[in-house]
Amino acid sequence: MTASVRSRLALVVSVVGAMLVAMDGTVLLVAQPSLGRDLGAGVAQVQWTSTGYLVAVAALLVVSGRLGDRYGHQRLLFVGVLGFGAASAGIALAPSVGWVIGLRAVQGGFGALLQPATLALLRLAAPADRLGRVVAVRTSAIGVAAGVGPLLGGVLVAHLGWRSVFWLNTPVAVLIAALTLAVRPPEAERGGSTNGTGGRRLDLGGAALLAAALAVLVDTLAGIPAHGWADRRTLLGLFAATGLTAVLVRHERRAADPIVPRAVTRSAPVTASMAILLFTGAGMYGALFTATFYLQNVLRLDPLDCGLRVLPLTVFMVLGAPVAGAALSRYGPRRNPVVGSVLVVLGIAGMSRLGPADTVAAAGASFAALGAGFAFVMVTATGTVIGDAPAGYAGVVGGLKQTAMNIGPTLGIAVAASAHAASPGAPAMGRALLVLAVLAALGLPSTALLPPRPARPEGQPDGQQPDGRLEARPEARPTT
Repeated sequence: MTASVRSRLALVVSVVGAMLVAMDGTVLLVAQPSLGRDLGAGVAQVQWTSTGYLVAVAALLVVSGRLGDRYGHQRLLFVGVLGFGAASAGIALAPSVGWVIGLRAVQGGFGALLQPATLALLRLAAPADRLGRVVAVRTSAIGVAAGVGPLLGGVLVAHLGWRSVFWLNTPVAVLIAALTLAVRPPEAERGGSTNGTGGRRLDLGGAALLAAALAVLVDTLAGIPAHGWADRRTLLGLFAATGLTAVLVRHERRAADPIVPRAVTRSAPVTASMAILLFTGAGMYGALFTATFYLQNVLRLDPLDCGLRVLPLTVFMVLGAPVAGAALSRYGPRRNPVVGSVLVVLGIAGMSRLGPADTVAAAGASFAALGAGFAFVMVTATGTVIGDAPAGYAGVVGGLKQTAMNIGPTLGIAVAASAHAASPGAPAMGRALLVLAVLAALGLPSTALLPPRPARPEGQPDGQQPDGRLEARPEARPTT
């Protein structure tokens, strides 16, 4: 197989795998009410069909990425996507809500195997100087999948029932598994020996501590909308997560082979990208939660009208991704997230001023700014963590990126939900959105740690621009 064909297959696998996971989450939201009625489940049980998946995937993402670096990402992706499809089929056959919750947690575990692997495969799809383009394709595809998911889910549930939502995943998973076998990346052909970690022992103690700390943190944050920040369960959960993190840090400092390698923790671009994703994701998803609550519960819009009001977010995320990819290749990683974060902050701040008398266009402008801004942040952060990942650690860095993408939205929704619980209505919405705008802005200082210039093509001498011009004085990338 030629390198060109392999790169195209790698991009297809990465894109379709990411779309499978994105669509699964949005389709489920539509299917949950029908699932609850059919299985006689309460609200808390139905909520755990999402929470169980979220906790499992967040806890295992980094560990899965480390396993991919050790044994080969193709193998992890193959196992992960087949397991994801099999768990989906099991859910479709589940006789009770308890089975659904358990199998959703299993599905989350397999989802954790496949997500870092799809990111790592992007390195095969394009050289560093063109990585922004393939990341833009992937980001646009995720936006399309997330936008189409509720519509597709509504059609399936209305005509075939909630079980059809999970049957849908199975043939797609089989297709991705077949394409994965065809990719045959170099490390898989060598049994993973060239990925930088093939001969090293996996730190089981560090893996267990990291998984436990993340699971407790995500479970605690996910429970805040129901219990509040001051509830005993919330305080105990935050205390336990902090304690586990402290033990993990101490263990990692002493470990010969830490679960998060020192080369990764010392990488300023990777660390900065994680912070930007976490804070921007928290602000955006918290604002989306707040706006959806306001549109349906205060303005009394039905779900379809609500979806149409939010549609500009998806449209501008899809349209903004290729623009962000081109800007990343031309101007480098530092400017993009500044533009993106500012757009997200302005979009959230604009939403905070909306009221019942405002026009659809005014709301659409705020959602459009939110979508375009998040596209710029996503494309840059993804391209940076993959392009700047230390050699042999693309998987663990991909796992960290996906972890930030899980924790950020959970934190933002917890902040937004607590504001609604304290004082529902339009004034509370405005205050909550301003807090979320500040939360999104906290990622801006980290942009200073990103490389100021585009990545150079392989084989291009230092100081030379992609068009052949020479820089007067090349600038080194910052490190920590």
